Amino acid sequence: MTPTDLRGPTRFRAFGPRHIDTIADRHGLPDAVRETVRRISLVLPFRVNSYVLEQLIDWDRIPDDPMFQLTFPQPGMLTEEDERRLAKLSADPADRPLLREAVGEIRAGLNPHPSGQRQLNVPSRDGTELPGLQHKYRETVLYFPGQGQTCHAYCTYCFRWAQFVGDADLRFAAPDPAGLLDHLAAHPEVHDVLVTGGDPMVMTTERLRSHLEPLLEVESVRTIRIGTKSVAYWPQRFVSDQDADDVLRLFERIVASGRQLAVMAHYSHPRELETDVARRALARIRATGAVVYCQAPLIAHVNDDARTWGELWRAQLAAGAVPYYLFVERDTGPHDYFKVPLAKAADIFRAAYRTLPGLARTVRGPVMSATPGKVAVDGVEESPRGRFFQLRLLQARDPSLVGRPFRARYSATAAWLDELEACPETPADLAAAVFGQGTSRAAETPGSAERTTQR
Repeated sequence: MTPTDLRGPTRFRAFGPRHIDTIADRHGLPDAVRETVRRISLVLPFRVNSYVLEQLIDWDRIPDDPMFQLTFPQPGMLTEEDERRLAKLSADPADRPLLREAVGEIRAGLNPHPSGQRQLNVPSRDGTELPGLQHKYRETVLYFPGQGQTCHAYCTYCFRWAQFVGDADLRFAAPDPAGLLDHLAAHPEVHDVLVTGGDPMVMTTERLRSHLEPLLEVESVRTIRIGTKSVAYWPQRFVSDQDADDVLRLFERIVASGRQLAVMAHYSHPRELETDVARRALARIRATGAVVYCQAPLIAHVNDDARTWGELWRAQLAAGAVPYYLFVERDTGPHDYFKVPLAKAADIFRAAYRTLPGLARTVRGPVMSATPGKVAVDGVEESPRGRFFQLRLLQARDPSLVGRPFRARYSATAAWLDELEACPETPADLAAAVFGQGTSRAAETPGSAERTTQR
């Protein structure tokens, strides 16, 4: 495979569970791999496209290839018991009602809405929840346009997997921006709107414009962010799609309005930046005046080593993008398969960070986007009293907690915030917000009552 010499297909074609045999026959997947993908995709979403299949996956390295791990369900993503149950029920058409019931039960056990997204983040007006919105932090609102709640391909680690399984009760989606505009009018402190999903860039430019242009009439909104994986999984969206030029003109219009347009690009592995079309897409986006920020989680089997991250961040800098966040894999979906202990994550981050030139040291991590806010693991402290994680809230539901350092007892195996133990000297308000200890005045997310829990 020589991705730097290839531009890839120019016509988008998606492949899902019903195409497993076609993919397997074409690329020589063993029967066991074929059946694993078929079985696990009953529970977790599976979607790839022609570009991912032809340009990003190294089929000579299956199943260990990181891009294959990133896009194809793997053994171990569900428990052995759940896999056996699915295999048994899917073998007999008469068991289809029982299969649907089993799938629902398994999904419910995978923590589909981590960090209080549904319970704590959804704002309301006159006692009615506003669909397709989340308002966790004072100055930022997340907006989920209904027509953008899919992706060009699905990441197996995706913490928003519940958006893609066809269950309306699990899905965030707004039919139009009316509710968002009403909420912004009532909350002028919001100056940052993150348009997310799914992936807003699956929409046509005409549809995307209908969601973005109304924001230009809201004076308090100064930053519009677009969260997207398209730059990695379908960069043709900005290069050769029928309306690629139109979407770039839309970006130019947003920038010309005086707003900052930030494209939040999700790159999980350096290979996603190796193709000519991927680099061309970034160049065209940047030429509009938009700024490209790059983020992704640290995930086992894909990028859990310092060399990969160092290469990725240097490639982003070379392409004119800004390395921004290294996240900790959230406690949802196949978390046990992908999780990396916080101690190892901190070592990987530090080792990769040391290799970077100064302009790439904009990246922050490892960061847990948890219930109280974004918690950074700044390192491990060695002292006569023992070993401790040095932690800090980069963002918080309660703005008064932002930037304040605190510690937790060291654990070699802890992979998420609720597996840590607070130190006794932790201030009461931090202990309450972060660890759920004691009582504290919780900052109210507008339109919803807040609780301080860890799940």
